[in-house]
Amino acid sequence: MKVIVFGATGMVGKGVLRECLLAGDVTEVLVVGRSPTGQRHPKLREVTHTDFTDFTGVGLTGYDACFFCLGVSSVGMSAEVYRHITVDYTLAAARAVSPGSTFVYVSGAGTGTTRRARWAQVKGATEDALLGMDLRAYMFRPGFIQPRHGAVSKVRLFRVLYTLLRPVTGPLVRFAPGIATSTEQIGRAMLRVAREGAPKRILESRDIAAL
Repeated sequence: MKVIVFGATGMVGKGVLRECLLAGDVTEVLVVGRSPTGQRHPKLREVTHTDFTDFTGVGLTGYDACFFCLGVSSVGMSAEVYRHITVDYTLAAARAVSPGSTFVYVSGAGTGTTRRARWAQVKGATEDALLGMDLRAYMFRPGFIQPRHGAVSKVRLFRVLYTLLRPVTGPLVRFAPGIATSTEQIGRAMLRVAREGAPKRILESRDIAAL
């Protein structure tokens, strides 16, 4: 199985990349990003790319699955810029991959076009667009995410939050899967969806943990 990972330098993407490199049935991992991951692995091929609205020449076809983990916080960002990054980047990548392939989009708990929060509406619009494309598209909506195996959030506030909650995150993941999951679980669940599909296209935290 050949897979693409977007956002591999972020917390979720780093966890997903780790699971892809560990998986015995994954033969090639293409990482597309603005900066290199700094990792070396026989399966890994990296492409540094700056224009995320145009993937001409990058070569995203011929892969079985694309795991889109790229995302930004809406805090302190204009509505236009946030929508451009969240919607336009995602859909440009989805249009560039092979038709009929698996496309997994990391959204978030509480997403929906009818929600009050701006980020939830924008991500909901992205989900709707992906589900209407010629792809085996799956929406991952994790809630609280436990960073594992060196994965670290790029947002300082989140790093502080994860540090403060570290004593309880393990029990939350184990005993409250409807609330919390881990970067490791997300990566493994994405691979399972790529291999076998899933009973539904929108997967909440509990669904991710069950895969």
